[in-house]
This record gives sequence, C-alpha cells and structure tokens, in this order.
Amino acid sequence: MRSLVSLGLAVLLAGCGTIYQTPGVREGVTRGSKVQVVPITPETLLAANRSSYEPRPLPAIFTATAGAGGALRGAGALPDPAFLPEGRPEAMETRIPPEVPDRPYTIGVGDVILLATPTAGSTVEELTGLLAAQNSRQGYTVQDDGAIAVPDVGRVQIAGLTLEEAEAVVFRRLVEAQIDPAFSLEVSGFNSKRVSIGGAVGTPTVVPITLTPLRLDAALAAVGGVQVADQDYATIRLYRDGTLYQIPMREFFANPAYQKIRLTDGDSVFVDTEFDLEKAQSYFQEQIALADYRLEARTQAISELNTEIQIRRADLSEARENFSTGLELGAVDRDYVYLTGEVGEQSRFALPFEQRATLADALYDQGGGVPNQTGSAGQIYVLRGSQDPREFGAVTAWQLDARNAANLTMMTRFELRPNDVIFVAEQPITRWSRVVNQITPSIINITANAANGN
Repeated sequence: MRSLVSLGLAVLLAGCGTIYQTPGVREGVTRGSKVQVVPITPETLLAANRSSYEPRPLPAIFTATAGAGGALRGAGALPDPAFLPEGRPEAMETRIPPEVPDRPYTIGVGDVILLATPTAGSTVEELTGLLAAQNSRQGYTVQDDGAIAVPDVGRVQIAGLTLEEAEAVVFRRLVEAQIDPAFSLEVSGFNSKRVSIGGAVGTPTVVPITLTPLRLDAALAAVGGVQVADQDYATIRLYRDGTLYQIPMREFFANPAYQKIRLTDGDSVFVDTEFDLEKAQSYFQEQIALADYRLEARTQAISELNTEIQIRRADLSEARENFSTGLELGAVDRDYVYLTGEVGEQSRFALPFEQRATLADALYDQGGGVPNQTGSAGQIYVLRGSQDPREFGAVTAWQLDARNAANLTMMTRFELRPNDVIFVAEQPITRWSRVVNQITPSIINITANAANGN
C-alpha cells in the first residue's frame, strides 16, 4: 500500500506542470510576440506618458446653457404723440393740493445707509468693511427686499422704518451678534423717494426727498428756477395720485403759502407756459400710458424668454439623458483598460471623458487593489501593445516594483492608454498553495483506494 501511495504522489508531482498553469510576463520573443520589460522609474515614466493620447470629449450638450443666445425683444415702435392745439387759456383756475402731514423720513429701497463709529477706536471696527465704508463714504445700499447686508451680522430689514426705528433694529442685531453696538446711523444717499420736475425750468430732473421736507420753491430752485418770459401765461402743475393741481405763476410768487407746499414721493411738477389744464392732463395721461405700454411689452418679452429657456433646458436634459442611456447600454464608444491577475476584481476600467486616468485610478477604483496575501507587489505590470503596424505583436511591459512603498507615488503619475492591460503576478507561495489545493483531493483518493485494497 505504501508503494502505491508513493507511486501516486510521484505521478501527481511529476504532472504539476499540467495541473496548474500560472500566468506571467516573460521577456523575449515567444510565438512571434516580442515582449520588452521596462522597469517604471521617474525617467521611464516620462517616456511612457509621452505617447500621444487625447481623452474622448463629452458632447457639447454638457457645456451648453439654456440661457445662451436668448435676448429680450424690443417693445417696437411707440405710437405718435397726441396732437394738441396750442393756445393760451383765458383764465387759469387755481387748484391747491391737500396738505401733506408731517412725518419723519422712512428708509426705502435704494437708500444708502452709513454705519459710522463715534471714534476711530470704536469696537464697531470689528465689523468687516464697516470702518472702510465710513472712511470712503460708502455705506450699505437697501436692497430690493428692504434689507442691508452687514458682514458678521447678516441681513437687517430696515425698509419702511424711520432712522430711530432702524437704529433700534441694528442695535438689537449687533447685540445678538455679540458686537459692541457703539454706532450712529446715517442716510448718505437718498434714492427711494423722488419728485420729477420738468417743463420751463433750468434743468429738468428728478429731485430726491431727504430728511428735510422738500418744498415747492426749493424744488424749483434745485432745477435752476422757472424759465418763463411772461408769468401771466405760466402755470405750475402738480400731478399727485391721479389728480392734477395747478397754481398760476403770479399767484405762486404772490402767496408764500403756495411756495411752501410740501412735496411727497411720486409727485410730478410741470411748469407749463402755453397750454391749458386739459393739455397738461393729456400730457401726464400719455406719459402714464407709454410707461404702462413699455412695462407690458417688457413683461411679455420676459415671459417669452423664460418659455424659450425652459424649452432649451428640456431639450438639453433630454439629450443628456439619451447620452447617459446610450452609455449604460454600451452604444457610446468608450476607451477601456483591462485588469487581470492577482487583483481584487478582474474587470475593465472605462477611461474617463476629457481627462486622463492613472494606474492608481484603475487599480484602486475598479480593480480593488492588490491583495497582500496572493499578489506580488514587485510584479505589477502595464502591458501596452505597439501602435506601429510593422510591430503588431510587440508588447512593452511597464513593471512597477511596489515592494518599496515609495514607488507607489509613481503609480499615481503613470498615465493609462486605451487597451492597456494591468496584470499583477502571483506570489510563489500562492502558486505552491494552489498546486497543493489541486493535488490534495487526488492524494486522498489514492490513499483511500490503497487502504481498501483497490
């Protein structure tokens, strides 16, 4: 029986070459294929990366934006102004606007608010940009939501508040932010409340309303005064809240109460020298109609542009989804690298679009790395076929010796090319273990048969 067991073991060991065939990289010429093994060093790595390769680009749909190329259409030609005959009124009716109640100034959208410290050494300087705003006289603009954005504090709602109320709100927010609230609040730019002045004046313009109430005589003086040759046929007309008021010029200069009429936000003052009340009324109505027309045309244009953008965005989304679906189904051309040998998972790694991938990307992202128990760290190969048709069977085996862990840095710099094959050889002990695993069942069968006398 011992002789039979020994004979069986000898036969099995003699046939190990046929029991287990281990893959490996062998330099030289084998069956017409020429294999050259090149160790990966800093110098050879540069040579490997010099081979020509351009990553596949993504389709243009991934860089296009839905808003590109859109533009608002114009409102078109405006209607001709209404023709009103010129003439001098025989009598001018005096219509005085109602008195505006005295109210403190309220902060509005567009106003510029300045936070100033009482001394240069105030702790409010801790607010980023606060002292700079004071020195350069640039404060904080009240934005369209009625708030100012103070660094380290946040957005503070102050629109519609008086200066006193705004100071209380800012004081509370500074205390909540644990900042010394030593400050003063000023309005350095009055932009929210205005009165438009036109007609026979020096410089027709828009006059802002400030902390000081704006009177009719001061407003006219701010635009260069009244420029009329004959006061008998000049009238100051005031349009407020849909109602037109008028004061003959001679009565205006003769009555101090008329000169001190207080103006309010939205008033329009027009110094008329030739036309009667009906023409002034028509003028304002025409201006309002034109403004409404422009606003309606712009609103319609914005709506059309939003619709166009939504259609473009839907087209882009559909095109991108179609591309992604084609990519999943394999209908899109891709470049691949293949992983085999002693890797965590033998698979293929798709080279990314518009960028280059390295040996480390493929080995650790797709291959699962090199198993320490079975893989040989000193025999990590990148097998790259020759692109020269005259050397169709030539293969360059770039070998990375990772037994020195410092060489792993070159793995992150070694660029891959399409159809590269990453191969990790097995350790000698792994090869022997697999041989033993294969012959052990045969040994057991031989021993059992010998014991049974077969």
